[in-house]
Amino acid sequence: MARVEIIDQSLRDGQQSYWGMRMRAGQILPVAAAIDSAGYRVVDLTGSSIFEVMVRFRQENPWKGLDAIRAALPNSTLRAGTRTNGIVGMNVTPDSIVELWIRTLAKHGIESLWIFDCLHDAENMIRVAKIARDAGMAPSPQLNFSESPVHTDEYYADVISRMIAGDAAETILLGDEAGVLGPERARHWIRLAQERAAAGGTPLEMHFHNRTAMANLNHIIGVEEGVAIVHSAISTLANGVSMPSTEVTVDNLRRLGHEVAVDDSRFAEVAEHFGGLADDEGFARGAPVEYSVAAIQQQFPGGMMGTLREQLKQVGMQDRLPAVLEEAIRVRSEMGWPIMATPFSQLVGIQALLNVVQGGERYATIPDENLMYLAGWYGTPPGEVDPELLERAAATDRGRRMMDAGHAPQPTLKQIRAEYGENLSDEELLLRYLIPGEDVEIMYRADNPIEPILPLGGPEGLPWLKDLLRASEARGVSATRGGVSVTLRR
Repeated sequence: MARVEIIDQSLRDGQQSYWGMRMRAGQILPVAAAIDSAGYRVVDLTGSSIFEVMVRFRQENPWKGLDAIRAALPNSTLRAGTRTNGIVGMNVTPDSIVELWIRTLAKHGIESLWIFDCLHDAENMIRVAKIARDAGMAPSPQLNFSESPVHTDEYYADVISRMIAGDAAETILLGDEAGVLGPERARHWIRLAQERAAAGGTPLEMHFHNRTAMANLNHIIGVEEGVAIVHSAISTLANGVSMPSTEVTVDNLRRLGHEVAVDDSRFAEVAEHFGGLADDEGFARGAPVEYSVAAIQQQFPGGMMGTLREQLKQVGMQDRLPAVLEEAIRVRSEMGWPIMATPFSQLVGIQALLNVVQGGERYATIPDENLMYLAGWYGTPPGEVDPELLERAAATDRGRRMMDAGHAPQPTLKQIRAEYGENLSDEELLLRYLIPGEDVEIMYRADNPIEPILPLGGPEGLPWLKDLLRASEARGVSATRGGVSVTLRR
């Protein structure tokens, strides 16, 4: 029987999937000790998009938040993530900024780095992994599963062999963000990856979303095939668009005779805390979903589904979502079968939406990010791009300039500092470069403190506040705790 370690995804992918990345540092602090005592192999915490959301929508300094969480989790290895050539948004980020991002995360106590490139540019992932190693981090590049004519066993065998040959990875992630990996293919795919990884002495991790209700079984299959590191999230931030729940993952594996290296004695406390906060914030609690063939055909990660619904709602076309999803299948094939994960799920999804809502001629509008993709700025597409689409992209002035350039601009850090301010700290420079506009200024002016935030209805919270907020006719309310009584009257 195997000894299995757990990587906690509650604070990063779980809240990204269900809360839209809006979890504040103060909301983590009350259960930090419970998370820290669980003995997770790694606690995945943050990424550049979470930084952007904290600044724009919470007016919270993410560097201060990171420091507070680092101090509250003294026994945990914290992980952050990066794309190889992009940080915030769908654009292409200069190598100099990617390197600064990695080294600054390391200064703030991040010890593990998740690296992803959904075009599987293994050499680029190795380059980034070596920067992470030099900064004192353990790098973990990702291999993403996809169903397409080009994502064959030979394709994946070649990618993982090149990753291992680079001799920089601490572990390699097997990822299925769209949740489309079926059990039969899972056994074959995981076995292939495990054979290559074992030959190179590199452990694998399983990062499977549960959008089609197959990830729990795939965890068991993976452990049977020799993978001993599993990603999961606490139940109120798990399942559906997120990971399988840690509670069920641990129970399943123990019932099958495996040793799971985690203390589950405080799981209920953490689940109740985040469940109460979800209720307060109006976010859904994690819940299982049914097996869906449509979800497998469309291969959209869960977060992108919510984005498409919201965009259609804004233009009063909610009823067109099925048409957009069907159009996305066609767009993906014409774009050379990119894997449906960030940023390519967004590129395919937005193009499909535009093709549907604009009516008439398809590709009447091609967003800049899609032009960058077609010009090769993100890397080489895995399959052949439709020649008519390339011709249409090259017919625009911007598309033609991008294709002529052949690659994204690569300003040096010195050039970027000259533009943004020679005396800015690394932390402020990153925020101002990655999050343009007034958002950073508003965040600094707000100077919001990082303080513990409890659910209103939680065991230490104030459940009477909910009743007061709902009861507009109430003329007053009283509360007593210990020797203190408070009365509020309208």
